[in-house]
Amino acid sequence: MKLVFPHGEHPQVLLSHGVNRIGRSADGAVVLAVEGILDHHCEIHVTGTGANLQVPANGGEVSVNGKPVQDIMALRAGDTLGIGPVQARFNVVEAARSAPSSAGAAAAGEEEDTGATRVRMAVPKFVLRGVSGAVFGKVFPVQGPVVIGRAAEADIAVAADEISRRHALVKPTQDGLSVEDLGSSNGTYINGKRVQQGFLKPGDELRLDAVRFILVAPGMEMAQQATRLTQPSEPAAPAAAGGISKWVPIMLTAAAILVIVALFLSRG
Repeated sequence: MKLVFPHGEHPQVLLSHGVNRIGRSADGAVVLAVEGILDHHCEIHVTGTGANLQVPANGGEVSVNGKPVQDIMALRAGDTLGIGPVQARFNVVEAARSAPSSAGAAAAGEEEDTGATRVRMAVPKFVLRGVSGAVFGKVFPVQGPVVIGRAAEADIAVAADEISRRHALVKPTQDGLSVEDLGSSNGTYINGKRVQQGFLKPGDELRLDAVRFILVAPGMEMAQQATRLTQPSEPAAPAAAGGISKWVPIMLTAAAILVIVALFLSRG
């Protein structure tokens, strides 16, 4: 992902995973020494699922495709950003594929080994799993600030009339998700309790009116499974149970012998 500045205020910038601060400050990812730009004007959060433009407290004027951004908005390839007086375009860069080394390799579906290390996609720390309504059976990785709402530009767009266009904002923390209601009409609930701001732990339910999600932590689940695999097996059953199980094969063998004897006598 990158920012391109068509009027030359800054060379194009490749955005890194995480927070990319934009402003006059020299420690930002994009430094715009232009009149009308604040030290910390805005920031772009890049996650494994996309990118969000966020305006921090005391940030500057920002727009996406001519629409002012008050808090946070998801970015799409080709969006035009107005950062104060500066215009920029948000582009998505796709990694180029290497061509097969020969026709035979192409026919076999093989790819040329360029020697580059392939990057393994990281498992998201938290996932919202839909358990009702329009989101039932769907999963939504949360690797950065995420807006849930009815609007098409929401990070998690829910096609349900009871959901506000920008219903709630969730942000990952070390132990779960912070939740903020964005002035919705029908409310945001955690485990049945309506909240303006709250905290969602793995296993908790997030409900936006009638639409419900469960927070799961794939990394934690895998760690728990690994722990169970390394734990010693359960102790043997009590002696009484063991005594009964010992007689079962003996009784079955005796029954089989009786059947054979009966068949032999019937032939005689």
